[in-house]
Amino acid sequence: MQFATRPAFQIRDATLADMPAVQALYAHYVLHELATFELVPPTLEEMCSRRQAILESGLPYLVAQIRHELVGYAYAATYRPRPAYRYTVEDSVYLSPNHKGMGLGAALLGEVIRRCEQGPWRQMVAVITQGGTAGSAELHQKLGFLEVGRMPNVGYKFNRWVGTLIMQRALGEGGNSSPEPF
Repeated sequence: MQFATRPAFQIRDATLADMPAVQALYAHYVLHELATFELVPPTLEEMCSRRQAILESGLPYLVAQIRHELVGYAYAATYRPRPAYRYTVEDSVYLSPNHKGMGLGAALLGEVIRRCEQGPWRQMVAVITQGGTAGSAELHQKLGFLEVGRMPNVGYKFNRWVGTLIMQRALGEGGNSSPEPF
């Protein structure tokens, strides 16, 4: 019996040079899948602007690559703009459809979590669309997220109503102590 080997991958900080591949990967999800509620793919300029805003807030924006091919990306972003939410972030993970099931999602999200725990953040939230994204819920559960809510029929895409699953995990001490001001 012969077993397939998984190609080695690298997780690293995303650069501006990565953004055309990131934009193309995200455009696939916008146009063909329910993993995002966006309906029109953002331009490259918009994707670069979003990355810059994340980096300026001190949060990670990472890519996974195999050889020279970008096969996934992940980041954490501010959960909500109001000041009381400043210690809570929301994660996003996108993988090339041809590279799922290789451990890339766990590696990317695990590194996003690790980096966020080094900062002042105390909670991470995942908003996962329902209907075709069971792998995302399993990934988050594997990395310590718990289901904290469901919101049925909050998005309308591909001529159907879609709900979301909300998952959450503590970062570091979570809510067990007051955070350092930043």
